[in-house]
Amino acid sequence: MRLPRTAHTDRPWRIHEIADDFTVEDVWALPTPGGPDDLALLVRQIADGISGGVRGEGLVSRVLFAVRWKLGALLGWDESATGVGARVPSLRDRLPEDLRRGPRGPDLGSSPFTSLYQRSDEWAAEMGNKTVHAVMHIGWVPDGSGGYRGRMAVLVKPNGLLGTLYMAAIKPFRYLGVYPALMRSIGREWRANAAGRSAPRL
Repeated sequence: MRLPRTAHTDRPWRIHEIADDFTVEDVWALPTPGGPDDLALLVRQIADGISGGVRGEGLVSRVLFAVRWKLGALLGWDESATGVGARVPSLRDRLPEDLRRGPRGPDLGSSPFTSLYQRSDEWAAEMGNKTVHAVMHIGWVPDGSGGYRGRMAVLVKPNGLLGTLYMAAIKPFRYLGVYPALMRSIGREWRANAAGRSAPRL
């Protein structure tokens, strides 16, 4: 379920200290009911899902991603010289000392994302290319009925006019194809892993 931006901005996330010049583009409630300590399990699920590269789930989503990566290759959007550490500095450089010393989060393999930091209730990862510098933020919040669930926010800083036009052009595709497929995939895997979450932890 898509949420208003205030569902992210009104919470005291540490990402606000680091990415205050980014725009909150999207906020989604994830279909991942759990207990107070389950964020690490959700982070691992997401990391495992994207570490081989972001390709989408479901026919529409896969087609959209395939088109996006093909365009990126043709137009040079995703070359290393346009990414984090080249065109833009990493947000790791902005981390306060306590976050810099704490857990960084999982290795995301060949995914365009890189973990920034991980806490008990939030995880952030960044990516950059010729069009945007973006942050994926996963929070773990009370659901109002005694449980918890994940919440995903996407924060972006477009790269000039190109980035602004790019974000406007892909907006309908995100809402029609990418995000619905992503929510279904996350929820399906979370439910499939329910038995493991309920097993005693040693």
